[in-house]
Amino acid sequence: MSVERVVVVGASLAGLRTAEALRRHGFAGSLTVIGDEAHAPYNRPPLSKSALGEDAGITDFRFPHDLGDDVTWRLGVRAVSADLDAGRVELGDSGIETFDVLVAATGLAPRRLDLPGPSKGRHVVRTYDDARALAPELRDHGTVVILGASFIGCEIASAARALGCDVTIVAPETEPMIRVLGEELGAAMRRRHEANGVRFLLGRVPTACEGAERVEKLHLDDGTVLTAPVVVEAVGCRPETGWLDGNGLDLSDGVLCDNSLRAFGHERLFAVGDVARFPNPLVDDVPRRIEHWSMATDTGNQAARTLLGEPGEFRPVPSFWSDQVGLRIQAYGVPGLADRHEVAVGEVDSDVVVHSYRDERLVGVIGIGQRRALITGRQRLIAEGAVALS
Repeated sequence: MSVERVVVVGASLAGLRTAEALRRHGFAGSLTVIGDEAHAPYNRPPLSKSALGEDAGITDFRFPHDLGDDVTWRLGVRAVSADLDAGRVELGDSGIETFDVLVAATGLAPRRLDLPGPSKGRHVVRTYDDARALAPELRDHGTVVILGASFIGCEIASAARALGCDVTIVAPETEPMIRVLGEELGAAMRRRHEANGVRFLLGRVPTACEGAERVEKLHLDDGTVLTAPVVVEAVGCRPETGWLDGNGLDLSDGVLCDNSLRAFGHERLFAVGDVARFPNPLVDDVPRRIEHWSMATDTGNQAARTLLGEPGEFRPVPSFWSDQVGLRIQAYGVPGLADRHEVAVGEVDSDVVVHSYRDERLVGVIGIGQRRALITGRQRLIAEGAVALS
């Protein structure tokens, strides 16, 4: 297939890295990047941390890049549908972009809870504009209830405490971040947050919001009623794939791809970043989405190589970090797949490295401090073949 026109839908980190990799590997044809936000690609991890500060501007988070005028940027416009056979993408402003190859880099949209009551005062944090809408509410009201004990929820809790807010986390789990950290390290992180002034109501779910023009109180399933002038919903995300409906694709959890990032169902489509579901052969043969920051660059590079006829086997090492209560949690591999977590070095209430196993196979390494032991664990992951460098 001759490729002269590539359209990337999603001006995300993954979309940016795909465009950069295409030019770096020699693609000289027409290249267009479409983004539904008005902002050029920017870094999302600070949105739950420093972007909640009073003076945080978008320029603080934009990614530098060396893409020139030979790339067309269509920002502030959403892709609403695609016809892969015809090579056309329809945009929300009624515009049309044509392509030989399409790259889906549309990422995720935050889930919202279906709660009765007013919606004003309820927030999610997925975009820069989301963070900037929440920031003054935290300062003005000083009390926030966070629904969800995810990494994002705990990061927002830490940032809100730094602003002097009264913070409560409500979640159905028994410990925060338990799916990835395991019960022991999750409990240790809860104790650190509690020492920082965060209140946890675990094993609980919200049932309704109460208020006149905006939320004032939050009702829980055990009858508890919380003062809640600000509510943040950190209950996960869903892949943004609705614009690809009607093309015979498996979109049940992102875009199902092979190991090269080409979509099953159509040779013209690739997927990168959080929306791509693909097998990593040194984890296992099950296609999965991996919502780690590092995967944006890794999948963008792989898709570009495949598109240009140089795929090779794709064996990325997923990695992520999370800054909370003055600590940095770092991890390699896929600890969320583990059925057992074991302290390898240190203690969970101090600097620690935890190894995560599935069927006695090392699949993840998590560390707070203990940098040398963390790197040693990463090397063991690679050596044992659970994950390997691309």
